[in-house]
Amino acid sequence: MKVLSVDYIVNSCGIIILAAGASTRLGKPKQLLRYRGKTLLAYSINEAVNSNADAVVVILGKDANLFKNEIDERKVRVAINASWEEGMASSLRLGMDTLLNDKPYIDAVIFMVCDQPYISSSLLNELIITQQKTTKQIVTSNYGDSIGPPALFHKKYFIELMKLSGDAGARKIIQQNMNDVATILFPEGKIDIDTKEDYDDLTGLSG
Repeated sequence: MKVLSVDYIVNSCGIIILAAGASTRLGKPKQLLRYRGKTLLAYSINEAVNSNADAVVVILGKDANLFKNEIDERKVRVAINASWEEGMASSLRLGMDTLLNDKPYIDAVIFMVCDQPYISSSLLNELIITQQKTTKQIVTSNYGDSIGPPALFHKKYFIELMKLSGDAGARKIIQQNMNDVATILFPEGKIDIDTKEDYDDLTGLSG
């Protein structure tokens, strides 16, 4: 019988929602697009808060003041990334800094974005459960022909995450450590909202 090392099993996990971008391809803040009776940002926050995560951090940047009414700061911690133009890595680092300052005991983090409309609390929980079952230190989503967020990283990778720069996000860490990666199926993950056409397809307005 295999004995799992407690050191490698996630007991406490935080979620960081990356929502600092400028939505340049869409031409207006995608965070405020309506979906299932909520904005995409509010919907993402709701799913994160209803998961088994111990804490949720929301990173805002461009036009952060427009999103205040979408966020109940009694449930999540908000941080404003003044360097959002640097790229996703700056938001990732700020999220890590904020999360670990508030919850230093956290031993894993899930990164998610706010423009994947099919994300759910059960999917986020599946990332945690899969880590606990496999003890792999990275668990990411498998879209069928590619992988991507949401993705979980064990504290083993916290230092590497804090060293990221530019707009590449954490993909490089995943690619360099594939032997330490488990995946969960999320074929709908390939659907994200970058353009008006994406949103029209989602809401049935195209054609």
